[in-house]
Amino acid sequence: QVRLVESGGGLAQAGGSLRLSCTASGSMFSINAMAWYRQAPGKQRELVAHITSGGSTFNADSVKGRFTISRDNAKNTVYLQMSSLKPEDTAVYYCNLIITTLGGPSNYWGKGTLVTVSS
Repeated sequence: QVRLVESGGGLAQAGGSLRLSCTASGSMFSINAMAWYRQAPGKQRELVAHITSGGSTFNADSVKGRFTISRDNAKNTVYLQMSSLKPEDTAVYYCNLIITTLGGPSNYWGKGTLVTVSS
């Protein structure tokens, strides 16, 4: 079984920084793509940033220049460094990993971590 554990959410002031982490554990052959999504109250879940197994990254326009996604393959961990936070960044943040196990590649989600940015 694969388990994802997120950490790093909390309360920050506008202009501040937070770093989110998501670590996968369990029986895995490989971790392919990793991503962070977020869902604000009353809104649909949206992609924030994505990183391939080769390290290529994508950031949503709303976070370009402020958020950085990275990964540590040795630790099975994906990070989201968030800087210059804005109140509109307030949301539950979810990690999403494509993991290959004995049963083949599957999509795994973390339970979410709340980020609240005060003005």
